[in-house]
Amino acid sequence: MTGITLKKINGYFLVASFFLLITSTTAMSANKFKSPDILVLGDSQFTFGSGPSFLDFFQNIKSKCSPNAAQMGKLKKLGDMSVAVIGVRSSSLPSWTARSGKGKGAICDVDPKWKVNAGSYGTVNKTKNIYIQIGKGPQYQFCKKKLSPFEALFKDKYYDPKLLVMSFLGNSSAGWANSPKMALNDVQKTMAQLPDDLPCIFMTSAPAYNKETNDVRLRAQNNLKKAFQKSGSRCSFIEGLTPKTIAANLGVKQHFRRKKSGEVKDPYHPNKKAAKKFFAIEKNNICAAIFTQISK
Repeated sequence: MTGITLKKINGYFLVASFFLLITSTTAMSANKFKSPDILVLGDSQFTFGSGPSFLDFFQNIKSKCSPNAAQMGKLKKLGDMSVAVIGVRSSSLPSWTARSGKGKGAICDVDPKWKVNAGSYGTVNKTKNIYIQIGKGPQYQFCKKKLSPFEALFKDKYYDPKLLVMSFLGNSSAGWANSPKMALNDVQKTMAQLPDDLPCIFMTSAPAYNKETNDVRLRAQNNLKKAFQKSGSRCSFIEGLTPKTIAANLGVKQHFRRKKSGEVKDPYHPNKKAAKKFFAIEKNNICAAIFTQISK
């Protein structure tokens, strides 16, 4: 009987050891994730063209912005300046603040066709494949019950960036263009869900190919800018649509994906070439916003 009991005990011990090993491995895997110092969030503009430019700019603030001695000192607030850039398909501010429904689904639902819904660049993605699914992997756990993606992101300092950059416009442009009240509501919800001491920048997306689309987005941008001002938001606001940036993209086929015939097939998402031009034009505004935020 003693021999049988001993075998049973040993059996239980081996099973316990196995589960302890699995638990430890899982914990180690989760611990591999480290929050970036600079977090950049946006929509499908990132995956279609601007993601690499956002990453390049914020990884190279010193060379892009040529800081003076005082500004160099302020840059220490950004730590190692590690950067993560994440763009989620048809998302916007209401997607990141929604606790359920369609809005949250834009961030959390698995795309039925492609099985991925976002593009990821920088420190949170060490693979050569930029396409990821929010909710899969220790660095993309933004989808928790009864919490919005923003709330899940910042809960218990899961993500603890020293600077947050948000870039949205197109997916909410019709609503924001037609309703200053909607714009204000979305901004107020956003600010209520961000950590109080988090420096932040909001930049509207780059211009589209068509005048009609840009006209709507200009109205949306205007209402959104007023909403940030009216809400008392501490975020710096950068206008992505300016006379110079619009002129750079308006009717310029080379800045958009084209058919074999040469005609533009996607007039809404500027390509990588357009993104480089956009950042060259907006460089001074972005640099000024960065130093404004880290000087507070």
